[in-house]
Amino acid sequence: MKNKYFAVRRSGVHGKGAFALKDIRKGTRLVEYVGENITPAESDRRYDDTKVKDHHTFLFSVDSRKVIDATYGGNESRFINHSCDPNCDAVIETRRVYIEANRTIRKGEELAYDYNYERTPKTTKADEKLYKCLCGSPNCRGTIVSAKVTLPRKKSKARAKKKSAAKSKKRASKNASTKRRGRK
Repeated sequence: MKNKYFAVRRSGVHGKGAFALKDIRKGTRLVEYVGENITPAESDRRYDDTKVKDHHTFLFSVDSRKVIDATYGGNESRFINHSCDPNCDAVIETRRVYIEANRTIRKGEELAYDYNYERTPKTTKADEKLYKCLCGSPNCRGTIVSAKVTLPRKKSKARAKKKSAAKSKKRASKNASTKRRGRK
């Protein structure tokens, strides 16, 4: 089924990209990020970053148990590129990922969201270089790795209860495992 909001074509940012077919209003849900549901361990088995020079996968980490691999059964959402100054957000609702416009997007504009790859205290300059950003934004941080360090959080009863009761949207990051690396 063809997406009514965007078309995929060659991108100046990276490979293929998604371009608006018409003006899109802020808050519009554009597409669901879909593919094969796998575990973080399986994503690590399939895609070993230590053996590649140019990082390129279609993985989206939903939580500590679920990663979506859009290489298998994925749709056109996998071609939405990263930007440090994005016009879209990835939103997780009930373990599903949706891409939504975070501002008005003009016809012909390339769609992008911030991948926010996980940064931990162990993230190195080599990691940042492997995940180099090509967005060209004046606010570009030079890498698709998040600017903020992500530390493991301890579960508390109150937080677990709040988490299970929460139905609100959650901004997502495209981390593919609980290890130091993320993937696209």
